[in-house]
Amino acid sequence: QVQLVESGGGLVQAGGSLRLSCAASGRTFSRYAMGWFRQAPGKEREFVAAINWIGGSTYSADSVKGRFTISRENAENTVYLQMNSLKPEDTAVYYCAETESYCTVERGKYDYWGQGTQVTVSS
Repeated sequence: QVQLVESGGGLVQAGGSLRLSCAASGRTFSRYAMGWFRQAPGKEREFVAAINWIGGSTYSADSVKGRFTISRENAENTVYLQMNSLKPEDTAVYYCAETESYCTVERGKYDYWGQGTQVTVSS
C-alpha cells in the first residue's frame, strides 16, 4: 500500500523560507512522477509543481515560478519543495501526490495523496 507523508510545514513571516518533505513508501518510488498541490480555505486544490521519475524534468505553476523548487532523492524515497520568498497568499495545506503519468499538472491523474501539511505565511 502506497503511503505518502508530508512534513516541514509551519508558520513563517512573509519573505521567509520553508522546505517541505514527502516520504514515500509502498512501491518503487523511482518509477513515478511526483507533484505538490496546495489548498487554501474555500478554494480548490491547485497544482504547485511536479517532477518526473528521475528528476530531470520539472514544471511549476506561474504563481510560484522563481520562488519554489521541487526536487527528489530517489535513494531516500523523498520529494522536496523548497519555498523561498513566501507570501501570505502561499498560505495553504500542501499535499504531495504520486502519478503514473509524466509530470502532469492534472490533479485527477494523481493516484496517491498524502495527508497534507499546513503552511501559514504572516504579513
